[in-house]
Amino acid sequence: MKHNSKKTQVQRTTTLNGMMTFGLVDNNLHILDFCSTDFAEMEPFIADCKVQAMRDGNVYITEKPKRVRNTPIFREDNCTFSLGHDGRYYFVFTMPKEQVKTLPDKLVHQALSIVQKVARVVNR
Repeated sequence: MKHNSKKTQVQRTTTLNGMMTFGLVDNNLHILDFCSTDFAEMEPFIADCKVQAMRDGNVYITEKPKRVRNTPIFREDNCTFSLGHDGRYYFVFTMPKEQVKTLPDKLVHQALSIVQKVARVVNR
């Protein structure tokens, strides 16, 4: 099995015969089941994948890379300040919808707290 993609390099493959079933479930999402008719001893796994089903019945499944999270530099109750892998700083503030009346006050106080922490590190 070889892909003509520069991104994908298949190093080990196993070919199995079997039956594939396509369908839609009640919530209108696609389902695809493969039942092997060969005996195979494989390591089981779960992965997030991109599935591409072609008009001729061919199916291509590619595992998505794991998400790399930014490590927080500073953290407050509702926000984090981190340096991303792209070299950019991120300030993320989250709050439950029910607490929207307290948002302006909490955002200002927590953002000022983060700014003070950053200033202490920068001014060393």
